[in-house]
Amino acid sequence: MNLNRLSPCGIIIALTTGIGAAAGAELRSPDGNVVLHVQVADFEGAKACLTYRVAYKGKPIVCDSRLGLDVNDAAFAAGLEITRQSTGDHDETWTPVCGERSRVRDRYRRLAVELKETWPPHRLLSVTFRAYDEGVALCYTIPKQKGLQRVRIARENTEFRFTADHAAWAVYSAQGKYAKVPLSKIKPGCERPLTIRVDDDTFVALAEARLVDYARTKLAPLEGKPHALVSQLSSDVSADLPVTTPWRVIMVADGPGALLQNNDIIRNLNDPCAIKDTSWIKPGKVIREVTLSTVGGKACVDLAARHNLQYVEYDAGWYGHEYDDASDAATVTLDPKRSKGPLDLAEVIRYAESKGVGIILYVNRRALERQLDQVLPLYRKWGVKGVKYGFVQVGSQRWTAWLHEAVRKAADCRLMVDIHDEYRPTGYSRTYPNLMTQEGIAGDETTPSNELTLTILFTRMLAGAGDNTICYYNKRVDQVATHAYQLAKAVCIYSPWQFLYWYDRPPGSRPGDEKGKPGPGVIGDEPELEFFDHVPTVWDDTRVLHARIGELAVIARRSGESWFVGCMNARETRTFDVALSFLDKGRPYVAHVYSDDKTVQTRTHVKIERFLVRSDTVLKAAVWAQGGLAVRIVPAEPGDRFPVYK
Repeated sequence: MNLNRLSPCGIIIALTTGIGAAAGAELRSPDGNVVLHVQVADFEGAKACLTYRVAYKGKPIVCDSRLGLDVNDAAFAAGLEITRQSTGDHDETWTPVCGERSRVRDRYRRLAVELKETWPPHRLLSVTFRAYDEGVALCYTIPKQKGLQRVRIARENTEFRFTADHAAWAVYSAQGKYAKVPLSKIKPGCERPLTIRVDDDTFVALAEARLVDYARTKLAPLEGKPHALVSQLSSDVSADLPVTTPWRVIMVADGPGALLQNNDIIRNLNDPCAIKDTSWIKPGKVIREVTLSTVGGKACVDLAARHNLQYVEYDAGWYGHEYDDASDAATVTLDPKRSKGPLDLAEVIRYAESKGVGIILYVNRRALERQLDQVLPLYRKWGVKGVKYGFVQVGSQRWTAWLHEAVRKAADCRLMVDIHDEYRPTGYSRTYPNLMTQEGIAGDETTPSNELTLTILFTRMLAGAGDNTICYYNKRVDQVATHAYQLAKAVCIYSPWQFLYWYDRPPGSRPGDEKGKPGPGVIGDEPELEFFDHVPTVWDDTRVLHARIGELAVIARRSGESWFVGCMNARETRTFDVALSFLDKGRPYVAHVYSDDKTVQTRTHVKIERFLVRSDTVLKAAVWAQGGLAVRIVPAEPGDRFPVYK
């Protein structure tokens, strides 16, 4: 018997009974551009396999690819029949605590396929698919079933077979260097998101969402198949039934900028916020305290209060040597190799509180693994606002579960969290928005080239916020970039906790600072710091205006009535237009433009110009090689007397 019908939510369903015969469904995104076809059919000599394929705007993206798992040492991928299908629509809008936009639309069409093996032991499996305008996602569920109470998943076999040997931007560690290679050259252990250029008008990214207590997935070549990849678990997964995997995501868009602009799909695939009262979760700008002293801490607090920063962070060394298991993170015991102190942390916290500034403490995973349940409530008692988790273990199911539990425990103590080193996000900040940011990015402390940072923007940043550890006065800036480029990073690289001064320190934090001009790494009074003073860290709207992976990014973000534009450039001097059509029509604005200019007699050589602009204004941008441009656009006041931009 064969039954074809068009469901109310735009899903064409074709059900066929009988082993080996094709049975499946076609799922379309709400706008109709993304089409997912799912079927059970004979495939490459195997009987009754579950396969899928994806098209975008009529163009094949992923060819027929198999789905399956290895469960309890037996493949779960063939001899399948569809026993039931269910479909549905979903459309809601939610408000993130922190985000790149203040309202997020979660709209998709859903298909759930229930399957059964046609041979003993007749195991059951279901696969859920979602089709968004921004791409497709799938996850597996092994339900409760007779004779099977607990499973060990040794391997996941989610294939991604592409139509040709497309170019991809591959990296093999979260803080590694990307290489543009054909799909056929990708090696095992490739990180996600993996951005792929199908052609000039179509870009894809393979990603993971809702990784909470499962093993991380990376990507590997599919043996014997050209330009094809397969999921690669970082460890076995053991779980009581029912168990559901994280989402496997195929983002698709007309260009790399559209991928970034549409990255809410990752958070949409996570559970809603689990914290009832989120009033204590506060985004903000941060300065790292580098002297590990009371004097240095108070100097940072004074600078923060003066320059509209919200936090001061004490990094490694405040409780002893971070790699020494004897170091006690419940005490203030300086690492003598890092600082001679003295450090009265309680006094710094008290002083910061009086100035409206919060303190963040770094704790290495060695202490966290031993003392987490002790130190989190203790830090809340001290008045600390957040904790930076350092060098956490990632990848395996064990450490994935531990880390997300550590985020939840921090929430119980009203502490915000920044996770550093190899951890990459998969959207858990929607469920626990006290997870403010994370590294998983080659930030400024690694002195990345501009090409690397401009690759990270359209690969790693698809996954969520990235703690880039911006430094402004450190000498390494002059090795790879300009100061206008550094200003632009605060707009382009999204992070609700944005470190603006990573290696820099305020004057007065060490003896002798008050004599003469500020030395290297000492924060001065350069006029363009007003941009950092004004720039927020979370946004109401985001637009990607120009995007060339590894070459150029121009991003505009809105906070209230003000817009901020960041332009980051790589090795070629460029001129291009920046249309201000995102501004309200008919309303005058003042554009504060910060650009590189060697004739400016400051350490940083940043020129400031101010113009009257409107929505029909087109800025003519000219940026140096390795340079940038930053713009703050605010509604004009009646008394403003600035030249009209021409």
